[in-house]
Amino acid sequence: MSVFYIILGFILLVVGGEFLVRSSVAISLKLKLSRMVIGLTVVSFATSAPELLVSLQAALDGFSDISLGNVIGSNIANIGLVLGITAMISPLAIDREFYRFNWPIMMLFSLALFYFLSTEKILSRPEGIFLLIGIVLYLFILIRRARIKPELQPDEVDPDLQVASNFKTILWLIIGGAALYFGSEFLVSGAVDLASALGVSERVISVTMIAIGTSVPELAASVIAAMKHEKAISLGNLIGSNIFNIASVLGITAIIQPIAVSSEAILTSDIFWMIGIAFILIPLAFLPKRYSMNRWKGFFLVAGYAAFVSLAFLN
Repeated sequence: MSVFYIILGFILLVVGGEFLVRSSVAISLKLKLSRMVIGLTVVSFATSAPELLVSLQAALDGFSDISLGNVIGSNIANIGLVLGITAMISPLAIDREFYRFNWPIMMLFSLALFYFLSTEKILSRPEGIFLLIGIVLYLFILIRRARIKPELQPDEVDPDLQVASNFKTILWLIIGGAALYFGSEFLVSGAVDLASALGVSERVISVTMIAIGTSVPELAASVIAAMKHEKAISLGNLIGSNIFNIASVLGITAIIQPIAVSSEAILTSDIFWMIGIAFILIPLAFLPKRYSMNRWKGFFLVAGYAAFVSLAFLN
């Protein structure tokens, strides 16, 4: 039954995330917010909702390793799995904003998380508030830079959502919220039962299976876009997702329920993988071919992710 709950949880998270994004964008368009602001704020937060609900539910249930493992594993999966597979299907161009702004900010948040967790082995409420303030400042600077440089604006959202009826918008919101809530319940419950059945820790399940599950929407969208040779995903989008996962997901969760480090492996292994796979993007961006994430680099990232998952289970 645990596998059934996990699969059902994954499906509900994907469905809930899709409906929440559609309803959020529709509401924002009705409020006459610019598409740039919607793309940088509303959509970013909505797509992080599965990670937020899973981490919050796990923390409230007392499974702090799942809260941390979900975010750390999701960040590793975003780069190693999602970016790697996408680059293998269709090479990606790297813009200068990646190494001038987005990548340094991602590394700053990653190192801040490591510092917070390693000092007292808990992510406290004040630290959660600090992370949340950090994401607000990041979004403020991001929107300001996008206004100065129009080419930095994200892909336009579906204009048809502007004419969606109020009833349909509210219905999407209710379906999305309910699917995310029950999806997180089923996923956490199934993951804990599966970990017990397999004789592995909740941390191993969270940094692998749960992390991949909450990254499924990004992976599916990226693969489809790559197969169509569309520029619907960029390195900057995934970097932004990683920043949001650390600052908003863990920030909000820690404010509601401080997150303790139960497994030493999170500090001695997982978080170093997260920082390492993020750091290696810089040499990959310039060597051997500059400003390009080609198929060989994508294969390298996927191989690295496979090594991470294998070591997680073996250890």
